[in-house]
Amino acid sequence: MTTLEFSYSLHKLSSSLKPFALKLTRDVDDANDLLQDTMVKAFTNREKFTEGTNLKAWLYTIMKNTFITNYQRMVRRGTFVDTTDNLHYINSSNVQIENGVFGNFTMDDIYEAIGKLDDVYKTPFMMHYRGFKYHEIADKLQIPIGTVKNRIHIARKLLKEDLMVYKHKN
Repeated sequence: MTTLEFSYSLHKLSSSLKPFALKLTRDVDDANDLLQDTMVKAFTNREKFTEGTNLKAWLYTIMKNTFITNYQRMVRRGTFVDTTDNLHYINSSNVQIENGVFGNFTMDDIYEAIGKLDDVYKTPFMMHYRGFKYHEIADKLQIPIGTVKNRIHIARKLLKEDLMVYKHKN
């Protein structure tokens, strides 16, 4: 497929990608940005597209992965922008008021519940909590990735049960 043919195919499919972008972002401007990012990535990586395969599915995958990457980047930054007329930063440090007593009390309960977990569940859970990816945990602990996901799931379930029991006591 020539560059011109590829470009024409991208342009033709862009209108069918717009509703998916809107569904992901729930904002017209963000959807337009996501669509544009998707088209740019697709065009710059056109040599990776295998002719004869489904171009539309390839574009949907690029869009979904771009959205997830952008979302994770926003979460890691920890700042969410309020889009109301005031345009304040929600997590702005100069307007935060913290009550350490209740926060510490709750964290103490959480750490106590984590301390009760068997190491087989606690270790992968804490690694994931600290930001390790599933595959990194699997490599470090030398266990299959499915086992890592299962142990983290069980740890969350056990923590939820333990903390719910504590909540009902008080």
